[in-house]
Amino acid sequence: MFIIIVLPFMLLELYLSLAVGEDIGFTWSAIWIIATMILGIRLLQSTPLTLMGNLNAVSKGKLSMESFQNASTAYLVGSLLLIVPGVLTDFLGVTALAYTAYLRFVAKLTPENTKNSFNQKGDENVIDVEIIDEHTDSLSDTERK
Repeated sequence: MFIIIVLPFMLLELYLSLAVGEDIGFTWSAIWIIATMILGIRLLQSTPLTLMGNLNAVSKGKLSMESFQNASTAYLVGSLLLIVPGVLTDFLGVTALAYTAYLRFVAKLTPENTKNSFNQKGDENVIDVEIIDEHTDSLSDTERK
């Protein structure tokens, strides 16, 4: 089953890479491969910062957990696809990164949700108070006897 899916993908990748390489030449193909590898590695190195930004958007209520998962997964897959040499994988990687950018852009436009589950510590109609009994502490030993 795996071969049935992967083999056509690999053949299409080979065909597109050879066709583009024939059009732009060997030197530009080599530059393209090296540039996208470097870009993919840089994006992979900045993954923790991107995840923290996405978590910050979730905590502010701008991204749902599903959107957070989609954006994080698309970012990781996109950066990995850019590392793999080939025209089709580069196109799919850029598409995944564009989807991540779209989700981040939507998160920036979405107003903050002040009533999220991260900031609530109980029922909002209840006032938390602490009762301090100063009377028993201020009694002297003679008053207690």
